[in-house]
Amino acid sequence: MQNISGFGLLATLIASKTYPIALPLTQFADDSDPVDFPAIEIADTAMGLNGDLLAWSKAVTIKVTLNIIPSSIDDVALGILLEANRVGKGKQSAGDIITLSIINPQSLSVIQLTNGVITSGMPGNSVASAGRLKTKPYIFAFENKTGT
Repeated sequence: MQNISGFGLLATLIASKTYPIALPLTQFADDSDPVDFPAIEIADTAMGLNGDLLAWSKAVTIKVTLNIIPSSIDDVALGILLEANRVGKGKQSAGDIITLSIINPQSLSVIQLTNGVITSGMPGNSVASAGRLKTKPYIFAFENKTGT
């Protein structure tokens, strides 16, 4: 039997300037995928004039979205990271280099993503029409990964 449970998932984040000591993240949302890796396209193809298949590899960033419970401690911490790395008038980015480790204790798997940046997040709480605060997605892009 293969156990595919995600219960007990833990992520740890290190941001070179904002959080140089590992920040544990466990407060994942219930209404969006807690951790989401979109598909990446690692090769491209074309057809030569006479129908020959041409293929080449290409480097792409590895993106991951963490969907966090709004107003939780994890949300506050990631909001600080987002704001620290946002540029604006009279403001400089922290320029954090981020390492993210995702640990699944059920399958004993560990994925470590390295040399990354935070690319997107919600700068405040949004409210859904149902009266509930919307889940906060924080999106990161990484250069490389190890583990599965």
